[in-house]
Amino acid sequence: MARYAIIGWGSLLWDMDGLERHVSGAWMLRAGPRLPLEFSRVSPKRLMGLAVCIDPVEGTPCPTHAVPSVRDGIAAVVDDLARRERAPQERIGRVCLVSGAAGGRMQSVVETVRAWCSAEGWAGAVWTDLEPNFEAMAGAPFGHQAAERHLRALPPAGFAEALRYLHEAPQETDTALRRFLAGRPWWSEALARHGLAAR
Repeated sequence: MARYAIIGWGSLLWDMDGLERHVSGAWMLRAGPRLPLEFSRVSPKRLMGLAVCIDPVEGTPCPTHAVPSVRDGIAAVVDDLARRERAPQERIGRVCLVSGAAGGRMQSVVETVRAWCSAEGWAGAVWTDLEPNFEAMAGAPFGHQAAERHLRALPPAGFAEALRYLHEAPQETDTALRRFLAGRPWWSEALARHGLAAR
């Protein structure tokens, strides 16, 4: 049977939701392709906190992770991930070496995933392809200070969710914003107040 991978770098690793019954085994850490990632997406699902996404402008190349799907066709793998993300299928990137089908916001990412599939023996792979939307949602261009202001202006529930998300994201998702926040005393104090050990 053809093997298809789901690539992850954020909340998929600790919150698979309904996707869990459609995968086989545990996440293979650091086994995915390196992709440009940043916490530059304002997520209504995360109470307007910042979520990590593929960002070709602000992103830092980071290792990603992979888990095998139990499906035997790329269309079903795309559908599984779209359901988990509550996103349209057009926002799920995909590469299939069997059919030659591929799609995604950035051709460079598609080609990176295609080369990774070929090198690692996967028949194809899918990934969440939601775009960075910080400027549209926050009303200012993305930057470290702008992101900090956004986080500090969140109401308590939203801030707690943002803090948890940024803390729980895999350590390999080592973006410039994450390093910036780690150096801010108020951020370390907030982690301690919420019982989250600084990494």
